[in-house]
Amino acid sequence: MADTPRNGLTYADAGVDIDAGNAMVDAIKPLVQATARPGADAIIGGFGGLFDLKAAGFKDPVLVAANDGVGTKVMIAIEAGRHETIGIDLVAMSVNDLIVQGAEPLFFLDYFATGKLEPHVGAEVVKGIAKGCKESGCALIGGETAEMPGLYKKGDYDLAGFAVGAAERGTLLPRPDVKAGDILLGLPSSGVHSNGYSLVRRIVERSGLTYASPCPFAGGQSLGEALLEPTRLYVKPILSALKATQGIKALAHITGGGFIDNIPRVLPDGVAAHLNLDAIKVPAVFGWLAKEGGVAQDEMLRTFNCGIGMVVVVDPAQEKAVSDAFIAAGEHPVRVGALRTQSGEARVTHQGQLAL
Repeated sequence: MADTPRNGLTYADAGVDIDAGNAMVDAIKPLVQATARPGADAIIGGFGGLFDLKAAGFKDPVLVAANDGVGTKVMIAIEAGRHETIGIDLVAMSVNDLIVQGAEPLFFLDYFATGKLEPHVGAEVVKGIAKGCKESGCALIGGETAEMPGLYKKGDYDLAGFAVGAAERGTLLPRPDVKAGDILLGLPSSGVHSNGYSLVRRIVERSGLTYASPCPFAGGQSLGEALLEPTRLYVKPILSALKATQGIKALAHITGGGFIDNIPRVLPDGVAAHLNLDAIKVPAVFGWLAKEGGVAQDEMLRTFNCGIGMVVVVDPAQEKAVSDAFIAAGEHPVRVGALRTQSGEARVTHQGQLAL
């Protein structure tokens, strides 16, 4: 056996603890296995994850992929010491982007990077990821944990997520018949979701509050807890509505860029969206952010979802059928506007005022 060099270094001396990584993998295996679905057994530990499209029931599928992170919302989770829901956000940001294209999420992979791995923190994050996957019907089939001292400070971490879904050929959204006269339905958000948090954090700093302070807009919780309310997962109700009716022409996930930048992404040239802001029930968090930060309405509309996390473009002849399908799936759709022939440069116009 070779002698150990005097003053020889190990990987652990450099700040990377392989044993901690193995301990985290052992801790999350049951969480991951709970996300198994037809097509995937959700067993981790190999060099790659497998998915069987035939076993999932697809005949002529088109694959759709999406990836995202959670932005600086992760900094609030770190500062507040609450890591159990940020993984739900990670899943939601990608699977909600798949469902707007009419694709069913099939599997998910995550990337967790940190300066010093604390297995209990990593396990809490993955617990949220697994919960988001289970609620979206997709399997967590793999991931990567990277311990990178020197790049991240101790206690800091960042996340990225990757989702793949599928739709039968010919069923992808938006449909080519989106046109002026179509109705816009909105599905409520749970709050800020995972966009605009650089502005949120700046407003909190200006307010003089900390994330441990009592929440000024929601009783019984801290400000940090309220701001960490996870992004809503729209997959199952939208899949249900798509199966129940033929009236859904397009969907827009309201993320960074708010209404102004996201709705036009699913509209053909020459068509604009006209919103009735009076119809939107605005969660209290947005009123507090607008008031405390002195944020103008137009800036709110372009930065936040303002209470509507998903916009649905609907055939006017089937508005009731679509609304009923969403209600049956547990949603509370609200008519927020309609499509018009575009006049001028604006792709999104509005009337009324947000109740901020």
